[in-house]
Amino acid sequence: MAQDSGWGGAYGGAPHGGAPGWGAGWGGWIPPQAPKPGVIPLQPLRLSDILGGAAATVSRYWKQLLGIAATVYGGAAVLVGAALAILYAVLSDRIHTVFDTSDERPRIGWHEAGPLVISFLGVIIGAALLLTVCTAVVYATCAVVLQEAVLGRPTTYGAVWRRAWSRMPSVIGTLFLSGLIVMLPLLLIAGVAGGLIAVAVSHDSTGLAIVTGVVGALALAPPAAWLWVLFTVAPAAVVFERQGPIGALRRSARLVRGSWWRTCGISLLGLAIGAGAGYFIQLPFSIVGMFSSVNLNAPVQNDPTPAQVFATMSGYLVLSLLGQTLSQIISATFPQLVNGLLYVDLRIRREDLAPALVDAASHDAAA
Repeated sequence: MAQDSGWGGAYGGAPHGGAPGWGAGWGGWIPPQAPKPGVIPLQPLRLSDILGGAAATVSRYWKQLLGIAATVYGGAAVLVGAALAILYAVLSDRIHTVFDTSDERPRIGWHEAGPLVISFLGVIIGAALLLTVCTAVVYATCAVVLQEAVLGRPTTYGAVWRRAWSRMPSVIGTLFLSGLIVMLPLLLIAGVAGGLIAVAVSHDSTGLAIVTGVVGALALAPPAAWLWVLFTVAPAAVVFERQGPIGALRRSARLVRGSWWRTCGISLLGLAIGAGAGYFIQLPFSIVGMFSSVNLNAPVQNDPTPAQVFATMSGYLVLSLLGQTLSQIISATFPQLVNGLLYVDLRIRREDLAPALVDAASHDAAA
């Protein structure tokens, strides 16, 4: 059976209620239970259904979810670490010169420090681009896994990887366009506020400058938040419906419109849970890294050499990088599972998707 069966296209119509039934016991007639072939019941979802479904997806498909996330983020961490090590090996003489703390060191100018600044800035830009690719793969992975989890279908690491990788360019385009659209009103308002602040400062009106800055900052929040929530389920639409970036943004806006506050609250809750879990995972690595740095720093003299500083900080940096990688895996995965289930819920509520999913699940069971 096709992987995308049951998902493509808008169905329209009111939510499906199902036929009435009779229950035993004192309650008399009770509504029938919605079928639940996978991690959620195929009906309009409650908050507990969405959060429980996201947790159940992690529990049942942890090899695919965490395995792919660990592959991309771990690979990115290794590449960034290797780039930094190569830079240190190539530019070690300049590093020693720039960070020399002795009284006899020569005056440092751009000729000595410039190559260091440019090289490390290049690594930072490369790391940011690499992180964008990794994030797009993880977003696509979450949506691919949810397609199977909602219907209770098994899948493999390789199958998820191939489908997620094929949708990665469209997810990157969606993230880029949504970020650009969110930034446009911010840049416009920030430009106006900056001009007003400059005028106020030129007239020695410090109080007016502060008030203008505060009002400008408050004016930035509503349009950015509204647009951010409006495009929350766009990455899911890219994978579930194989939409392009522009089509996914339009699809997300149509689905979220009318349910903005609910979408905002649930997506923020998913972000908070993911960020909290990621913080508690990263915390032990940071603590151990700080203690190792303190212990290694004890025998170092008051006038350490750059090599001693590098050796002292290397353990802390390695542990911090490992903790940050594990934290990023959790904090990126769980919120996207929540957003993916929000997408499913919005389609069930607006397009009567549940009967199509029930039919797809029944065909899988009969196969």
